[in-house]
Amino acid sequence: MGRVSGKMALVTGGAQGLGEATAKMLAREGAKVTVTDINGEGASKVAADINAAHGEGTAFAWQHDVTDAEQWQTVLKAAHDAMGGLNVLVNNAGIGSLGSVEDEEYETFRHVQNVDVDSIFHGCKYAIPLMRAHGLGSIINISSIAGIVASGNYVAYNTAKAAVRHMSKSIALHCAKTGGQIRCNSVHPVFINTPILDRTKEMFGEEEALAKLGRQIPLGKVGEPDDIAYAVLYLASDESKLVTGIELKVDGGISAM
Repeated sequence: MGRVSGKMALVTGGAQGLGEATAKMLAREGAKVTVTDINGEGASKVAADINAAHGEGTAFAWQHDVTDAEQWQTVLKAAHDAMGGLNVLVNNAGIGSLGSVEDEEYETFRHVQNVDVDSIFHGCKYAIPLMRAHGLGSIINISSIAGIVASGNYVAYNTAKAAVRHMSKSIALHCAKTGGQIRCNSVHPVFINTPILDRTKEMFGEEEALAKLGRQIPLGKVGEPDDIAYAVLYLASDESKLVTGIELKVDGGISAM
């Protein structure tokens, strides 16, 4: 316990799935946490759950459209003031889209880039100056194994998640050259049992959907949200103080094929 005691973290897309699991794990391990999501009610529910488990003032919540640069500035200041600082940023909010380069609508392609890529640019741009004042800092950008291994049917998502991987490296090098207090890494999950799989479950039924996806993974199973939350916890903690600019694959071996 206490692996991130004293840390002050902001987690985007925290109303469900990976963001919810991450926020709750960081709080269990001693951090104050701000949960943001375009679903403000969902974010507030997660923060309330955290406060019920760990004491009032452990978690805070704001509705947050991560594509809006002005909202980023407002939310970051509010989170900084509420927690007494900021030294961990988890850019988890994201969306996907199924479609090949011939099938995908350009408007959808651009929307996926805006939510998955532009949001991280805005978040890092405005968070880094705040983070510098609070000791060792860590930025964790949630990419995907789809940012490393491509598919013909996910042109928008593959493009976005590959961009997150490389942008994270650029941010890591920038931060290293400007004092080295802040690190930046990307995390690359394989299929995780979160609401993002709901469409597949509706098509095949839950049991068959998870089995079908699991057969594509060398370890033979779909991941759970805490599998990713533990990776984020490591990168958020000072245990990883020499780790920057990496892509941490939590993929059951799929990228080794």
